[in-house]
Amino acid sequence: MANFVLTTFGSLGDLHPYIAVAGGLRQRGHKVTIATSPGYRAKVEDEGLHFHPVRPDLETIGIGPEQMARAYHPRTGTEYVIRRMFLPHLEQSFDDLETIAADADLLVGHPIAFATPLVAEHLGKPWLSVALQPAAFLSAYDPPAISSLANLQACRAWGPAFWRLIFSLGKRVSRGWGAPIKELRQKLGLRQTENPILDGMFSPAGTLAWFSKVLAQPQPDWPVKTTITGFPFYDKLAPGVGLSPDLARFLDSGPPPLVFTLGSSAVMTAGRFYEESAEAARILGRRAVLLLGSDPRNAPQKPLAKGIVTAEYAPYSELFPRSAAIVHQGGAGTTAQALRAGTPMCVVPYSHDQPDNARRCAALGVARVIGRSQYRAKRVAEELDLLLANPAFQAAAKRTASAMATEDGIAAACDGLERALPPKAT
Repeated sequence: MANFVLTTFGSLGDLHPYIAVAGGLRQRGHKVTIATSPGYRAKVEDEGLHFHPVRPDLETIGIGPEQMARAYHPRTGTEYVIRRMFLPHLEQSFDDLETIAADADLLVGHPIAFATPLVAEHLGKPWLSVALQPAAFLSAYDPPAISSLANLQACRAWGPAFWRLIFSLGKRVSRGWGAPIKELRQKLGLRQTENPILDGMFSPAGTLAWFSKVLAQPQPDWPVKTTITGFPFYDKLAPGVGLSPDLARFLDSGPPPLVFTLGSSAVMTAGRFYEESAEAARILGRRAVLLLGSDPRNAPQKPLAKGIVTAEYAPYSELFPRSAAIVHQGGAGTTAQALRAGTPMCVVPYSHDQPDNARRCAALGVARVIGRSQYRAKRVAEELDLLLANPAFQAAAKRTASAMATEDGIAAACDGLERALPPKAT
């Protein structure tokens, strides 16, 4: 039996794959600890998994509407998340992770779990990196749609040399973001790197790409020893908890509805998304489900038309396959579930990896993309009408879901982690 420590930060879309893989490792007889923000303790422990708190605790430091608006700014959101939400707590993260990593056989790191490679290097522990979406790789051969560089999408065909230049400039700009990493490396007596943020993101021992091959294929400039596993799926609010009785009755009472959701993170800065969504459903005369999250400000102010209902949350794996179309923000977890459901979608990317996930879904022929600033009821209704009227979208969605059904993301991820174990731990 080996001892794995899996470190992650972020939204439920960042946590859920780790719960899925941790459960798979536990079934194989291994000891597994998920090390993440203290606010996720109950969710992890309810699955019978070991939990270890690693700061920052986003609940404690206070992530309100203003902070979320800055975190999802289309141009500067990623910089804000890295420099203002996580790196100020790097030494705390290191101290918390070091205590649990001492007995680990293998560490597994999320891209913004910046302490993971530092702890591994300091303790002499092996570690693997994880990418939850293709955009993480910044490939010049398959350039991602970058939220802060939206105008460059017209240059996708300009070739690898152009994109290497663009990424080189981007790396130069972001070099200063990593000052806290540089300072901690100096304090620990570790060697310095040219770009503290990007140079330590991927492990030289290997990277597991926890997404489907339908979204991206390996590229010549991906990190060494990268393995695509498929999506590791998990989406329960709590063990054994599925659709609410009210929502199940609604689904049973009529034709498949439209589903509108902003995941678990962008939902905290929804703006008028739900107001416009409700109006779009009314224009189309369609039944609809609005997943509002826990923020009472998201509730539409006008009375909802007949056949439109709201819920705080629902397991996507149970709701999406019973929908006519899905409108979502393009987060990695939400996108994975929508693709798996075989249902056409409209994607409204807010920031970070979401524009790239949206682009890839559109390239598959399963989605239409609406810019966040263009999200108005009339436009949404027009796009949804196109999706629902054109059988090509439904056919493409079914083909994509069938291809994904051949993948077992949990098993492949567990296989990759076991292969990376040092000989004494196998």
